[in-house]
Amino acid sequence: MRSVGTVLALVVLATVVATFARRWRIPAPSLLVVAGLAVALLPGTPRIEISPQIIGLVVLPPLLYASAEDMPWRELRAVWKPVGILAIGLVLASAAAVAAVAALVTPLSWEMAFVLGAVLASTDPVAVTALGRRLALPPRVQVLVQAESLFNDATSLVLVRVAAGIAVASAAASWGAASGEFFLLAGGGTVIGTAVAGVITLIRRRTEDPVLETVIALVTPYAAYLLAEVAHTSGVTSCVVAGVVLGGRGDRLTNARIRLQLHAVYGTVVFLLESVVFSLIGLALPGEVRDLADGDRSWPLYALAVAVTLVAVRLLWLAPLSAVVQRNGGIGRLNWRIPMVLTWAGTRGVMPLAAALSIPEVAKNGSPLTDRPLVLVLTTSVVVVTLVVQGFTLAPVVRASGIALEPAHTAREEAQARSHLAHAGLAHLEELAELEVVPEVVLDRLRRGLTARLDDARDRLAESNGGVATESDDRVYRQLRRDLIAVESGELQRLYDAHAISDTTRRRLQRALDLEEARLSDA
Repeated sequence: MRSVGTVLALVVLATVVATFARRWRIPAPSLLVVAGLAVALLPGTPRIEISPQIIGLVVLPPLLYASAEDMPWRELRAVWKPVGILAIGLVLASAAAVAAVAALVTPLSWEMAFVLGAVLASTDPVAVTALGRRLALPPRVQVLVQAESLFNDATSLVLVRVAAGIAVASAAASWGAASGEFFLLAGGGTVIGTAVAGVITLIRRRTEDPVLETVIALVTPYAAYLLAEVAHTSGVTSCVVAGVVLGGRGDRLTNARIRLQLHAVYGTVVFLLESVVFSLIGLALPGEVRDLADGDRSWPLYALAVAVTLVAVRLLWLAPLSAVVQRNGGIGRLNWRIPMVLTWAGTRGVMPLAAALSIPEVAKNGSPLTDRPLVLVLTTSVVVVTLVVQGFTLAPVVRASGIALEPAHTAREEAQARSHLAHAGLAHLEELAELEVVPEVVLDRLRRGLTARLDDARDRLAESNGGVATESDDRVYRQLRRDLIAVESGELQRLYDAHAISDTTRRRLQRALDLEEARLSDA
């Protein structure tokens, strides 16, 4: 009962803090970590221990899946080369640099310093997505940061396994075996994730029950994750691949009502899980510090040195990579501002913490790994530092860089897209009018609604001009309006495929069309 009460208290705390974060327009993950840390320091607060099984099996799959499902295919195809370089090269460079610094300035043995470097080498998709959700970054900058955090986990997981094997067994590293394990983890996870996405696609195309669709959507990330783990491949990669594949087809698999319901359900699930997990990070740190030996009391300085190393290596790696991105034509003229924003957006979060918790407590000879508590403290404290320092300052850095999209730009793009949709609907109406099979009063109502959109009026549905609409006319009107929504959805997809609008604008307008279609169905 105590554990149940603790979970409920966490949910209440996280919900209250996240609500205030949204009202104050500050990053919710950063405020949640601070709140968790503050609560943990209060007298009488019970110690919170994070279970790696809970993080890995319960929390990570839906959060990873939701982040991957938001990934736009078009921008991902444009940045896949720099993403690949960052997901492998930068992870290896970060792990090596942190291991060297940790072995030099901390009491950690070189084996456990290597473990720490492997744990902290990759950015965290959950934290990156949560922090970047409210930033008006250019689409390909946002996708570059988010895709890197999603796809660099396979490299980091292989390094963690190799490093932990060295620390536990005191054996020499076999880099040939490590390369094979990397391809097994990443390749096997990709195959299983694609297969799961294919099966789910076949099922969802034959399902129109909103409740069943919601259950399938909630089960999908867990199925992808567990199947990959059972096959001894990367559950993280499998979950991410399934989310990317299904996210690119989501609008074609379901109708408007189901899409709206899935959006509401998944929004609630992601909100609760993110809120609880970021609170747990702050709550766990004081208890981990109490487990340290007396000789490790300089851990704040060690953590600061490691955090600075991660930022410096990331900046030094990203600066020359800017030329590669420029050749790909992705994000306009590049200078110091783009690498700085990309560097500051590379926060650590749930994934490093889960990796650190998975480190065995004893070596193969039965002796305890005495450096494990310090690795846990340094990992958690670096996560806290990046979430708090980078999280609270990321928005000012983006604004100072001058690369953020102005609100006027987004509004103008959306207005132009709405104009295109209305023109497409009017053209379809004129085709129907020439056939003379639709009552004029219905055509006039539809025409008025679309003309109001073109004039940016509030009311999209106007009263008929002359004549009285009958119940039969209303039924015809609703059917024709649904047909026009299908035409507008097709035009919306065409605009996106033609690079005329961003993925954010496409999703926003598609949701508006879904809401209207759902209202017509209810009527």
